[in-house]
Amino acid sequence: MYASHLIFILGIMLHKLFRKPKQLQKLDKSADRVKTALVATAGTLMPTDKSPDELYGDLFHEVQRRGVYSDGKTFVDMVPRKRARELKKEYNLESKDPDFNLSEFVNRHFYTYSPRKRKEYVPSESTTPREHVTSLWSVLERRNRKTRGSLIPLPHSYVVPGGRFEEQFYWDTYFIMLGLAADGKWALINGMMKNYAFMLRKFGLIPTANRTYFLSRSQPPFFAYMVRLLASHRGRTRTYAEYLPSMLLEYRFWMKGRRAVKEHHGARQYARVVQMPNGVILNRYFDNKATPRQETLQLDMETAERSRIQDKEKIFVDLRAGAESGWDFSSRWFSDPADIQTIHTTDIVPVDLNCLLYQLERTLGEAYTLLKQPLLAKRHFKAAEQRAATILKYCWDPHERFFTDYDFRKGMVTGKLTLAAVFPLFVRIASSEQAEMVARRIEKDFLREGGLVTTLEDNGQQWDAPNGWAPLHYIVIQGLREYGYHTLARTIRDRWLESNEKIFASERRMIEKYDVSTAGKLGGGGEYPLQDGFGWTNGVYAVLKDEQEKSMQ
Repeated sequence: MYASHLIFILGIMLHKLFRKPKQLQKLDKSADRVKTALVATAGTLMPTDKSPDELYGDLFHEVQRRGVYSDGKTFVDMVPRKRARELKKEYNLESKDPDFNLSEFVNRHFYTYSPRKRKEYVPSESTTPREHVTSLWSVLERRNRKTRGSLIPLPHSYVVPGGRFEEQFYWDTYFIMLGLAADGKWALINGMMKNYAFMLRKFGLIPTANRTYFLSRSQPPFFAYMVRLLASHRGRTRTYAEYLPSMLLEYRFWMKGRRAVKEHHGARQYARVVQMPNGVILNRYFDNKATPRQETLQLDMETAERSRIQDKEKIFVDLRAGAESGWDFSSRWFSDPADIQTIHTTDIVPVDLNCLLYQLERTLGEAYTLLKQPLLAKRHFKAAEQRAATILKYCWDPHERFFTDYDFRKGMVTGKLTLAAVFPLFVRIASSEQAEMVARRIEKDFLREGGLVTTLEDNGQQWDAPNGWAPLHYIVIQGLREYGYHTLARTIRDRWLESNEKIFASERRMIEKYDVSTAGKLGGGGEYPLQDGFGWTNGVYAVLKDEQEKSMQ
């Protein structure tokens, strides 16, 4: 029996047991706690459904290849009305009919899950952007404790990005949490943290989001930063002790294969680890599958077919790894900046990924220090120091005077100029001289009227110019401040906020990305239309706006 069925039955029993109106409110709270506890415990043990391609076979591939829905994510998120075995049997029979209609079949046997929402929220003419953000948290909050198609149940409520995204996305969540913290929603933050602890116990990683088709890849590892954020409210010792096992599980996921690589001198890489020329292990983005992404199957197939590379499986892994990076997609991962067919993400040691893992190692060391475990603390601090030194050695481009990624196949920096260069400042491992050169380059080449462009390439990809993104603005602003570049950080902050506010004034919405060539332009490019919502834009806006208003008092 599935965990979701147990939860449903238990809920019915509890409501039948207490029918009196006076008891209903107390009962609802008790039942809610029981359901949450049941998912958190039994849910860890119960098997997760297979992903849509494995469940539906030929039906899945036919729907995605023929483009029944303009957005490939639509079908993989739909909920079946019958068991997969019955659906496949019916499909195999009906599809033999010359008059078979695939769209009609799908619409008859699947439905789009629409979570119950409060009355549709529309900001009034007098609503400020900051008020809008606060109001949106309840609009974007979800609770799902049942398996619904590819959607994996989680014990606690969570905030989704918005638009087409109805899941708890990994790196989005850190920037969402910043805004939730600004609005004092610590219980919601704590619940989302517990969801991640649950997924780490169950799957051994934090997947891109709680979907079955995301279980082969993660996203930029911001979990340690989430722990630090929660610790600022609940206390360091208590929080670090609670989430230490979870951080260790995440570290194990990213470092899987490090011993094999060190012991086998012929192999320089395995999964997400790469042995650098100095013998130190750094990391890359990867994916455990070598097939087209299920949510973009047709696009990936077309990219592979057009590519001159014979090894199509590598292209699929590189596309998936690019998705794991969160920068899907960017010229950062291409040999030819204008051509996605030249993607080679898995050849690259990204500077931002390794800075985030440096912070994870530092946080593990701090946790062990608080728990009076000096030997374990020393081990992780040493690992962090070695990683920092190796990042500075191999990811600093002396010609560009900028941090870039490292191509371990070629044994040299990629030379691609992107905002990832500020991560060494964000985690405070850059020298003061390096920070100065990065700051100058950011101001000279990346700063536009509406904020910062992500790269200097304009090629139609959404993580390239002219688009600007909330999370990278936050990283750059905080990184510059760590080295005393407060005036530049303030300029970037104010221009970014102006972009947000101009779009809100004209569109009455917050959006996923902005064209920063001038303030007040909608972002574009990429594999899907511009999305409203939008979680991380809201979170970063709340933090920066509160700060701006405070400085003006």
